[in-house]
Amino acid sequence: MTRIFGKPLISQQEINRRIKDLGRRISEDYQDRDVVMIGVLKGAFAFFADLVRAIQVPVELDFLVVSSYQGSSKSTGRVKVISDLTVDIKGQDVIVVEDIVDSGLTLSFLKKKLLMRHPNSLRVCALLDKPERRTINVPIEYVGFTVPNKYVVGYGLDYQNRYRNLPYIAVLDQDGEQE
Repeated sequence: MTRIFGKPLISQQEINRRIKDLGRRISEDYQDRDVVMIGVLKGAFAFFADLVRAIQVPVELDFLVVSSYQGSSKSTGRVKVISDLTVDIKGQDVIVVEDIVDSGLTLSFLKKKLLMRHPNSLRVCALLDKPERRTINVPIEYVGFTVPNKYVVGYGLDYQNRYRNLPYIAVLDQDGEQE
C-alpha cells in the first residue's frame, strides 16, 4: 500500500495529462527533425522518462548531473557539474529537460555551457516554473506547471534526497514535513 504524504499540489493525473500535451507540442515543433533530449539529474528523472515516451519524433537521450544545493534546502549560488554529457551536440536540435526552474541560476549556467558546444537550437522544457523566485531571466519554451513560491517535492523533486518517489507534487513546510 502506498503511503500518502500531505495534500498533493499537482496530482498524478494532472501530471500525466500535461506530459502528453507537452509531448504532442514537442513532436509538432520537431516534426521531420531528430532531437537530443538532455535530462538534468537527479530531479528530472521521472519527468524525463515519461516525457520522452510521449514524444513521437526520433530522440537521442543524454544526461547531466548538476547541483547548486550540495545537501541544503537552499541554493549555494554556485552550480557544480557532477557528470557531463556523453554525446556531441554540435549542430543538433537540443531540448534541456529540467524538474523545476526557480532562481534561473542553474538553467542560465547550463544554457551558457551548452551553447558553447554550438547546437543548432537549444530549448528548455521544465515540469515546474516558479517565477516568483527568478533572479536571472531565462526563457522556458515548454512549461508543465507554474507553482507558488513554496518548497515542493515529489515526482523526482526532493528534500534531502527524500520524497522523489511520490507520484505527485506536494508542498513541504519549513520543518521539512509535508503540508
